[in-house]
Amino acid sequence: MNALMSNAPVPPLLPVYKRAAVTFERGEGAYLFDREGRRYLDFGSGIAVTLLGHGHPHLVATLKAQAEKLWHCSNLYGVAAQEQLAERLVAQSFADTVFFCNSGAEALECAIKMARRFQFHRGQPERFGIIAFEGAFHGRTIATISAAGQDKHLEGFRPELPGFDHVPLGDLARVEAAIGPQTAAILIEPIQGEGGIRSAEAGFLAELRRLADEHDLLLIFDEVQTGMGRSGRLFAYQWSGVTPDVMTLAKGLGGGFPIGACLATARAASGMTAGSHGSTFGGNPLACACGNAVLDVLLENGFLARVEELAKRLRHQVEQLAAAYPGVIQGVRGQGFLLGLVCTPPNTEISAKLMARGLLTVPAGDNVVRLLPPLIIGPAEIDQAVATLDEVCQELAGQEAAQ
Repeated sequence: MNALMSNAPVPPLLPVYKRAAVTFERGEGAYLFDREGRRYLDFGSGIAVTLLGHGHPHLVATLKAQAEKLWHCSNLYGVAAQEQLAERLVAQSFADTVFFCNSGAEALECAIKMARRFQFHRGQPERFGIIAFEGAFHGRTIATISAAGQDKHLEGFRPELPGFDHVPLGDLARVEAAIGPQTAAILIEPIQGEGGIRSAEAGFLAELRRLADEHDLLLIFDEVQTGMGRSGRLFAYQWSGVTPDVMTLAKGLGGGFPIGACLATARAASGMTAGSHGSTFGGNPLACACGNAVLDVLLENGFLARVEELAKRLRHQVEQLAAAYPGVIQGVRGQGFLLGLVCTPPNTEISAKLMARGLLTVPAGDNVVRLLPPLIIGPAEIDQAVATLDEVCQELAGQEAAQ
């Protein structure tokens, strides 16, 4: 009998997640605590979201203070915290202007609309296509799963929206071949997160910049997962020296409070006139207060330099594990505190074993385990995480030897 026609009880939560059998009640710094009081070292950070850890004093105090003043104000009026956050993001990036929303998917929706509107505004409405890359992830809306083009996300939701061409990451010849009279933009993650921590080389990004300039296209960087200090710099594009025309942010931008942003040059945003886009909740006072508090910490003198140094420590130690257990870890990918362990056993099995020992990680595509610690961790937490990884690698290596 069809499950929808059966008498089986319907769960109150839509069962779209494969949830682990644990519920967390509180967090403190780099740690989460479950209902039984067991402590877990959080190297998942809510999938690269809680970059200041849990209960950061400045973030908590800022949220409390703003909650006592004003939660929500329509974008029909001025929002002081929103204007301040926009000014600071512009000052720290290539951008001239910012649109605020509530999530990474919404930020990508804005970027897609901006690319089409840019060409429309220039009298070329036929140029609506976007070149994207295999293995990408840009969100869960119909437009963003169409942009990524992955079968596992499109299944049951087809037909996907037209206008997206997908090429292999790093294949410049395929990118050039895909450019046609309908092409409006190129969309890429500097480092694919969900796709398995696969980095776009700086030289490849530079060539995309060249092609965009030659063909009058917009170059869009999806930094929803890589942005806000996770790579060791405020934005991952800053490692390559290549600047996009449009960039999307979310995840760590609010330190755990939902907020997304689409940053753009004045030229790229020239078609986004009054009434062309909007958001009821986007850029509300609570969200922007949190965004400003996160920036307060990230922009403190020496903070990102410390992140970069500690990330080197973590990478060095996990690379040593990979060398010691080549039958378990094939290699290490990524930048800063966005690292991926390329696994031989199933990544879900490794993540489950790590969790059983009190270390939270996040599986990704290409059989990768992601290490996404909060940016406030210290050497002791890194050593603890590596020791736990070592235990699991020893166990799996022993199983392999026994077979």
